[in-house]
Amino acid sequence: MAIINKISVEQYLEKVGRFSDNEYGKLIRNQFKDIKGSSELAMLAAPSTEELEQLKKAVAIMTPNEKQNAGNLTDEQTQRIAADAQIDPANFAIFINGYALHCKRVL
Repeated sequence: MAIINKISVEQYLEKVGRFSDNEYGKLIRNQFKDIKGSSELAMLAAPSTEELEQLKKAVAIMTPNEKQNAGNLTDEQTQRIAADAQIDPANFAIFINGYALHCKRVL
């Protein structure tokens, strides 16, 4: 088994944002809704414009070391970055966890 080449957190952000608020993204997002109409996990497949802007803001303020080690950030580091960026900490945590899983996938 080969480990997928690690992409940068910025490249992952671009990948996550490719279906942001387009018709295909909305269709995918609707497939993930729960009975309350919530679709947090769909954020990684098709973030809203607001969610994507929040993620961009958080990634922009990360230090080079945090970016280099984004897949290994602690919960405390993730919460601090979200607080410093003044964004939803849950969405940032989902994004960081998605990035970590993406980096650890095997073929």
